[in-house]
Amino acid sequence: MNEALETIKVLNIDHLGIVAGIIDEMELVEEVNKKVGIKVKETLTPGQVMKAMILNGLGFLSAPLYLFEEFFVGKATEHLIGKGVYPSHLNDDRLGRALDQYYQVGTTKLFTAIAIKAADKFQVEMNSIHLDGSSMYVHGEYEKESETIDKINQEASLNQAELESEMKPIEIVHGYSRDHRPDLKQFIIDMIVTGDGDIPLYLKVDSGNVDDKSVFVSRLKEFRKQWTFAGICVADSALYTADNLEAMREIKWITRVPLSIKEAQHKILDIQENEWQESETTGYKIATRESEYGKIKQRWLIIESEQRKKSSIQQVKKQVEKQLEKAQAALRKLSRQEFACQADAKIAVEKLSLSWKYHQIKEIEYSEKPEYTKAGRPSKSTEKQQIKYQVTGQIEPRIEVIEAEKIKAGRFILATNILDEDELNNQQVLLEYKAQQSNERGFRFLKDPLFFTSSVFVKSPERVEAIAMIMELCLLVYNLAQRKLRQALLLSDGSVRNQVKKFTNKPTMRWIFQMFQSVHLLLVNGKQQMSNLTEERQKILRYLGENCRQYYLMI
Repeated sequence: MNEALETIKVLNIDHLGIVAGIIDEMELVEEVNKKVGIKVKETLTPGQVMKAMILNGLGFLSAPLYLFEEFFVGKATEHLIGKGVYPSHLNDDRLGRALDQYYQVGTTKLFTAIAIKAADKFQVEMNSIHLDGSSMYVHGEYEKESETIDKINQEASLNQAELESEMKPIEIVHGYSRDHRPDLKQFIIDMIVTGDGDIPLYLKVDSGNVDDKSVFVSRLKEFRKQWTFAGICVADSALYTADNLEAMREIKWITRVPLSIKEAQHKILDIQENEWQESETTGYKIATRESEYGKIKQRWLIIESEQRKKSSIQQVKKQVEKQLEKAQAALRKLSRQEFACQADAKIAVEKLSLSWKYHQIKEIEYSEKPEYTKAGRPSKSTEKQQIKYQVTGQIEPRIEVIEAEKIKAGRFILATNILDEDELNNQQVLLEYKAQQSNERGFRFLKDPLFFTSSVFVKSPERVEAIAMIMELCLLVYNLAQRKLRQALLLSDGSVRNQVKKFTNKPTMRWIFQMFQSVHLLLVNGKQQMSNLTEERQKILRYLGENCRQYYLMI
């Protein structure tokens, strides 16, 4: 009995065979090895280390990178990564050296090479792309730039021009926090994804205090150069400045117009009821205007969302009520103040009234309050030292402002420099902008607390940047897998069971990964077998293709 037990070994596969299969189909290991280079004496190639890091990242365990080796204990590392690869090889020292190598090649350059190969292999469409940025906060202190540059100079064999353009470390500093954590230092990730499956195509890691408005155009131009892209670029309102529009004359774009622009403030209100056109997208209607903001001819679409309008009107009502309470308290405080002259009192009351958006002070009255040289009740002959002035008034709503806010509620403006509606009609403009949510989904994925890099711990800006690239590659692999499965289900009119046991042709990969828990690789007398590979799991693997099936011995 003991002899039989010694010949059986149980190793975890779970969903990691799917991840490994998608990585193989992308030819990621080969591409990384080509870009980074292989050292003869290395047990693991740079591509294999990157594959291991992605497997770790998509393991959905709350395990920071210093537990990297422990993550693979009990897992089939030779089966997933390569013959002769054991958990002991995947230690933090090897990981750190690999991150340094990736950084030296250039994170944007390396990610782009991998993404181009993957997009070609998976036939990803790129009719339009979506650009956005988000902040990633970190804990701890980081080495100074001079210290990190010294390390790079010692290790890198690049020429000076490459050093200046590719190797300048990001600065992990305080900046505008989209996560509402101004107390923490951060870095910025700029990301471009395609509307076809939310596939990330471009990554740029920036210092934590970089402003989107100043870099978005250069990101688009760099992307177009690398991908020879001639489609439509979609971005949020950070792209919409006069300087950026001028710089984008040769680019087709769609973006949101900031309502801080005076022209936008007028046009969003100046819509007659008969000008609205019902959108094919339920709950939206559209009116069009022309604009030459920034001296660029463009088409403006004023969009009204029925659902957003209702919630926005309720929000306006709440804001009006909240401001009234504050205004009443402020006026009571002002009425207790004493002023040296009526002019000072008038200035104070007008300043307070103008500080309110939805209210104003009316029926203003000024009263004199004499002060005497002697204490006690003054007689007729008592000399007045001076006269102070006090002010009272009534708070009234600014009806016109409130009504304008209600009219504006639920509306926003989209702009495009594609003037020909035959090339891009209004409905398509709206749909392309709504697809901007693909970026938001990507950033939510990267910030998921279950994702291993949501708390970045490495202590140098270079490694933080390289880790950010690994995070983005995890998103690339995840979304490629999800897109592949959904496309296969659609083409075959198939479906799989979801979390609530209903059948769907649009499952999330997170759920699919959960379905593959407790799948094991058994080594029985040196021969491989799979356990817990149910018919349902085999069905999913057939949709995902040969590269995934091989890890579950379905060849």
